[in-house]
Amino acid sequence: MQEALFNAQQRRRLHRRARFAPTPSGPLHLGNLRTALLSWLSARLTGAEWLLRIDDLDTPRNRPGAEAQTIADLQWLGLLWDGPVIRQSERRGLYHSLLSALRSQGCLYPCHCSRRMLADVSAPHGAWPLYPGTCRGLAPDWGARKGRLPSWRLRLPAGRLHWPEQGQVSSHLDGLSEVGDVVLRRADGFLAYHLATAADELWLGITDVVRGDDLWVTTGPQVALMQLLGCAPPSYWHVPLLRDQAGQRLAKRDGSEGLERWRCLGGRAEGLIGQWAAQLGWLPAGAELNAEELLAELKCRNFTPITPEGSRLIPKQ
Repeated sequence: MQEALFNAQQRRRLHRRARFAPTPSGPLHLGNLRTALLSWLSARLTGAEWLLRIDDLDTPRNRPGAEAQTIADLQWLGLLWDGPVIRQSERRGLYHSLLSALRSQGCLYPCHCSRRMLADVSAPHGAWPLYPGTCRGLAPDWGARKGRLPSWRLRLPAGRLHWPEQGQVSSHLDGLSEVGDVVLRRADGFLAYHLATAADELWLGITDVVRGDDLWVTTGPQVALMQLLGCAPPSYWHVPLLRDQAGQRLAKRDGSEGLERWRCLGGRAEGLIGQWAAQLGWLPAGAELNAEELLAELKCRNFTPITPEGSRLIPKQ
């Protein structure tokens, strides 16, 4: 495990790598797909590889056919990735080995708090649910209580968590007061998003992450894990979300519109990409072009994805 991590970090110093990492919990909505386009453009403009990773560890949320639909949608838009599709479900051995190493080093502790016990201290919608530390100082009890195994929490050290942020949002969080001891393995045995994501960014040698700004708050625990492993985090760009006419963010759980309706109405990929380019202020309304043509247009203008003042691919809101 350590040798693979060392080799990945060595490659990271020589080659840039980006990734798009959807969950197969349903069809991608237009916001997901626009983020994919921005991630792909950013990678191609900087000479980075662009990987496709399917984050399918949370099997109860996976939907039959969702992965195949995701692949088909990306191909329809002309967003082709480098190398084979990577599935987190095929990398469980890595995550469990990392968990075992963290546990043996005293970086984890068992938590017997139920969701009901924590409900009263949960943060309001949109904020981070900070764990109050109920089980942090107790003698570790890794066995089951009343037939229920504990979750495993990260014992987060005090201090500021910093990362390279290329967008127009903050690039630091306080570990104890803003992140807290997050769960890395749930009580039902499922591995947590933070653990798998942080491991993959490091072991796959990811240097650049483009994702929606709703995921900004998740950067803290992921960076904390990378620091515990003695590794620097990737450079992040949290892009503004695409919203509907009412100003609401698009979401899979709400059945937000994907490509199906667009295609049923006779829409072409070139029209949708042109529409996004116009919304972002790059091209006039009514433009139609494919992904490669848009990339060539941006190259002709000497676009770079990021400047010190913030994003050049997305105008200030």
